[in-house]
Amino acid sequence: MNNNKKKVVLAFSGGLDTSFAAKYLSEDLGYEVHTAIANTGGFTDEDLARIEKRAKDCGAVSHATLDVTKDYYDRSIRYMIAGNVLRNGTYPISVSSERIFQAMAIIEYAKSIGADAVAHGSTGAGNDQVRFDLTFQILAPEIEIITPTRDMTLTREYEIDYLRSHGIEADYKKMEYSINKGLWGTSIGGKETLHSEQTLPEEAYPSQVTAHEPETLRITFKEGQPVAVNGTEYADPVDAIRAVEAAGSKFGIGRDMHIGDTIIGIKGRVGFEAAGPILIIAAHKMLEKHTLTKWQQYWKDQIGTWYGMFLHESQYLEPVMRDMEHFLASSQQNVTGTVEITLRPLSYTLVGVDSPFDLMKTDFGEYGEVNRAWSADDIKGFTKILGNQMKIYYNVQKRNGK
Repeated sequence: MNNNKKKVVLAFSGGLDTSFAAKYLSEDLGYEVHTAIANTGGFTDEDLARIEKRAKDCGAVSHATLDVTKDYYDRSIRYMIAGNVLRNGTYPISVSSERIFQAMAIIEYAKSIGADAVAHGSTGAGNDQVRFDLTFQILAPEIEIITPTRDMTLTREYEIDYLRSHGIEADYKKMEYSINKGLWGTSIGGKETLHSEQTLPEEAYPSQVTAHEPETLRITFKEGQPVAVNGTEYADPVDAIRAVEAAGSKFGIGRDMHIGDTIIGIKGRVGFEAAGPILIIAAHKMLEKHTLTKWQQYWKDQIGTWYGMFLHESQYLEPVMRDMEHFLASSQQNVTGTVEITLRPLSYTLVGVDSPFDLMKTDFGEYGEVNRAWSADDIKGFTKILGNQMKIYYNVQKRNGK
């Protein structure tokens, strides 16, 4: 290593933008490039080995794999489950949430090796540039941030030509789609997501439909966290999530197109597949309907929506997030039980729940059938009092000729 060179840590995924950045920083700008990937649970050992080789081919003097999967679950996913977080009612904010944890891991690694700068491959048109920059600025304001693709306003064609001219070959056809895979879902961007009237073709989805006959899936929760799948218990909820993902992805469940507002104020579209998150949130929400009171559900819906919005808007480090997490954790004390789901190609049906905290199983009565804790006269009196405010309102309206 050349001690006269400035040291930069590049957040490296092995895709087109970060491959260009690695080569450009080392070849044209003369940096000593150290690449690092923060794995949020979406990469196999083979994937990670391939990414490391590509980093070295593109000029990196070292490469680090930082596994943040457990931290990501403990500090974010468990609260997204508790809050039933779906951006615009659709998207389990897969990339939105994981980018913060990747950025935190990368900047801590940069500090640990004494880097002069940190770099990422984000363009100037999306959310990730804000997520990386903001996290880097908060946790290490003394470290310079370098963003070649954004600063040079580069096209994909330019980056491909540059890499080819420097002897870097790859299957650039595959890079037509930008795929970000993590524990909490996979996002897919391509030429179709740029046009409001188009959708992704079947072949763009990493998981293809291979199961065609209905299957039963049972997810067991303990205080809001997934702990068993089809009777198999998991000490680590991360493994339970992976089991649900494996069960649902072969049916193509969890595919959709998210349309939303970006941090920088423009509309954006991204395709995704997230069988695990979609099935877990659906099952969890159904279990909560049976185990939480009306007002617990109401206020938790508000907090969950806010929590998801703050994650999306790169506000994870805002102290109010810790306050919301305390509320969400407290709300899960009785969210224990098993939910049964029927899986079919591209669809699922929530069948029912079995929980010792099921509020339907009471001695007070059965909805629409029989009551045991009140009389007919009790209901007549209750209804009369319940209507007082509206009776007064309409009486005053009538008195004033309205």
